[in-house]
Amino acid sequence: MKTILKATGVAALLMLGACGGNADDRAADNIEAMTENRADALEAQADATGNEQVSDMLEDRADNVREMGEDAADRADDNDDARVEQQVRNQL
Repeated sequence: MKTILKATGVAALLMLGACGGNADDRAADNIEAMTENRADALEAQADATGNEQVSDMLEDRADNVREMGEDAADRADDNDDARVEQQVRNQL
């Protein structure tokens, strides 16, 4: 009986350890916030410029930053890899 209780306790601890990967969740949230802020800044620059071509270029770049951020956040979360956050920070 004691062996069964010990085995159950060890199994419960292993299950808790497996689901605890919060660093990658925080990294994904940080990536999304970081890229959203950068995209917002690019859109503000686009709105402030009087040049239509420059404005369009900045809007396109903002869209690309948002898409890159979403992909990177998914990659960090799916791969349980918080290091992706630093890679995105370096790209921005």
